[in-house]
Amino acid sequence: MRPVCAVATVRSAEASAGVLEPVLMQRASWALAGVCVDLLGLQRGSVRGARVVALVGSGNNGGDALWALAALARRGAVAVAVGDPERMHAEGLAAARAAGAPVLPWSDPRTVGALRTADLALDGIVGIGGTGGLREPAAGAVETLAAAGVPIVAVDVPSGVDSDTGEVPGPAVTAAVTVCFGVLKAGLVLAPGRSHAGAVAVIDIGLRPDDLDPLAHVLSLADLPTATLPADTHKYRRGVVGVAAGSDAFPGAALLAVGGARRSGAGMVALAAGGDQVGELVVGRFPDVVLDSGRPVDARCVGPGLGDRAREPVLAALAEPGPVVVDASGLDVLATRDGRAALAGRAGRTTVLTPHAGEFARLGFDPSGGPLAAALRASRATGAVLVLKGPGTVVAAPDGTALIDTFGTADLATAGSGDVLAGLIAGRLATAARTGDLTPRRVAQAVAGAVALHGLAGRLAAAESRPVTAVDVLEALPSAGAAAAAPTPAGRRPPDTSA
Repeated sequence: MRPVCAVATVRSAEASAGVLEPVLMQRASWALAGVCVDLLGLQRGSVRGARVVALVGSGNNGGDALWALAALARRGAVAVAVGDPERMHAEGLAAARAAGAPVLPWSDPRTVGALRTADLALDGIVGIGGTGGLREPAAGAVETLAAAGVPIVAVDVPSGVDSDTGEVPGPAVTAAVTVCFGVLKAGLVLAPGRSHAGAVAVIDIGLRPDDLDPLAHVLSLADLPTATLPADTHKYRRGVVGVAAGSDAFPGAALLAVGGARRSGAGMVALAAGGDQVGELVVGRFPDVVLDSGRPVDARCVGPGLGDRAREPVLAALAEPGPVVVDASGLDVLATRDGRAALAGRAGRTTVLTPHAGEFARLGFDPSGGPLAAALRASRATGAVLVLKGPGTVVAAPDGTALIDTFGTADLATAGSGDVLAGLIAGRLATAARTGDLTPRRVAQAVAGAVALHGLAGRLAAAESRPVTAVDVLEALPSAGAAAAAPTPAGRRPPDTSA
């Protein structure tokens, strides 16, 4: 897992690094220049003769951009800095000028031409402490670059993106690459900021790990494999998962939730069908599924496709001591008085709620401050692990543990995808329950692993270059699991998107 830190933590870590600020800046700028060299090499074969423009603000990010621009100029790039010379980082400005890079004010008549003809641009306008959208004249310069199709390398965080929340309150840079110094910032992995970050490269500049108290973590590909099964394992030791799902109106929801549970590693799936034809449909597709609503199980998934039949199954599941995943129609029950009381009565038991943004609002949760802060508040208020689904799905536990998904893409935005995920999570928890390791932190990690595997399956399904359906995601889960278990063999490998 990789840590994600708040701006205040990064500032404190920089101050206590035992290294002078100019040294940290030199490390950052050399790394930034190196990324630009690699990009220009891929784009045009050489740095020499490449036209590079840096948009420079008044802070240290502007200094990083100026020092990197100087390094590129010394390697033969035609380098230009744009901004207000009176407000630029003095040493960085001197270095850029010494390397032969002219400095153009925002209003200089030559500035628009330099922007439009650039091969690459550096965004050093606003640092990680910036708030609000870009203002003129910087906003206009960024718009000119975007219109000309010039790739942008953002310094630490794209200007206009809130580093702590990922919020984008106005005009902002959309980068091809963000070179992030020291540690990931939350705004690079939370929506909507993540859509502005492009590929993220985290560069070690010498901050001490002990000083980087994380706000959250992201999972890497190596964090996804399931545990190796001992030789004497049988199906009950792998866990039995119960699924209450489906109705005459939504029979496919049961099929998808059960499918996700079957691909989780659990040893058995028992279905409590919510409609007369649902059981027949599911067993016809998955003959290993047991139709037994009264069978003891190690974890339950309740809600997908139940519709107006959700109340009794949800309340019954919440009355049991084992882990429960409440999804879709089941979440509506929690908005009622009986549902809230049943949830409150589960203090100390493992409960997972999986709302998307609309369901989150209908449950009465406060969405302010971005998805990470909102999910943590809701988790503490309910005592449940919250899975706030969307771009950069957040998994938050009552003890403050938080994980942000970097694997899921817009390809998962398809009917039934959440049903697959709910079943997959419940199956993972059924197995975890058999080990007895159900602390909030371990539950959050197991849930986040399921979210990431689901996202990886979506990516693999999308690789077929056609619109992705929930069935495609379900069918890609085995390949996703294999990729996570053996990420290094030759051949096409899904990307490790954890920055």
